[in-house]
Amino acid sequence: MAAETENLSTLQLQFARFRRNRLAIASVWVLALIVLACFLGPFLFPFTGEDADFDYISAPIDFSSPHLFGTDDYGRDLLVRTLEGGRVSLTIGFLGALVAGGIGVLYGAVAGFTGGRTDSLMMRMVEILYGFPYVILVILLSLLFGGGNVALFAAIVFTLWLTPAVIVRSQAEGLARREFVEAARAGGMTSTGIVLRHIVPNCFSVVIVYGSLLVPEVILSESFLSFLGIGIKEPQASWGNLIQTGTSAMDTDLRLLLLPGAFLVAVLLCLNFIADGLRDAFDPNDR
Repeated sequence: MAAETENLSTLQLQFARFRRNRLAIASVWVLALIVLACFLGPFLFPFTGEDADFDYISAPIDFSSPHLFGTDDYGRDLLVRTLEGGRVSLTIGFLGALVAGGIGVLYGAVAGFTGGRTDSLMMRMVEILYGFPYVILVILLSLLFGGGNVALFAAIVFTLWLTPAVIVRSQAEGLARREFVEAARAGGMTSTGIVLRHIVPNCFSVVIVYGSLLVPEVILSESFLSFLGIGIKEPQASWGNLIQTGTSAMDTDLRLLLLPGAFLVAVLLCLNFIADGLRDAFDPNDR
């Protein structure tokens, strides 16, 4: 066993520790099932979430009817709308986290590696953007981009790359003085090559852990903005605007709130348990 451990890389050992976290692994499986349900589930039904069935307007839960979890006030199937809304929210969440994380990692790596005046100017820009209230900045950006899904995505990415940049910058600042970086400089490698081949890969552990926290933050941001009416607009569904619709009908039909709310809560809990597992597995002080 000791010999096998010695032959494993640090990254392999970290993922082996993650796999021993039963709650995190269970969360991975639950999250995978929800993602599959949202992306493939709507194709199992003969109608879409925007199709109105006037014979079943405001229908209750009935597993013997075509609409298993009933319909809304317009006769649209609630389960299909929830799954289609999940497709939108999850796509924005994962893609937004990937883009925002990528921008933040490259920005922070360049700032930390370059140092000096360039680093100071780049980080002052981050501090200025940090000073703007989040919701106001997103509203302004959404108006600037003309509204719509692309505008919402751009606004979320623009506001959430800041923290990864700060985290990676602190890591890159220390890596820039390491021996392997000095050796790369002496060997004639360009600054771009050093950043991409040495600085960024050596921040991988931090990026994985923070990236797992960024995904629920993006999903929650999209849901919150759609809840406020800034994000995804009707008739297109997202968990945010479905929950907004459900809250307005709480006194008459709690089902409209509970189904999308349950999906959103389940995804956020899974992502947080996965993030906790990754943090424990990649923590350099916990070996």
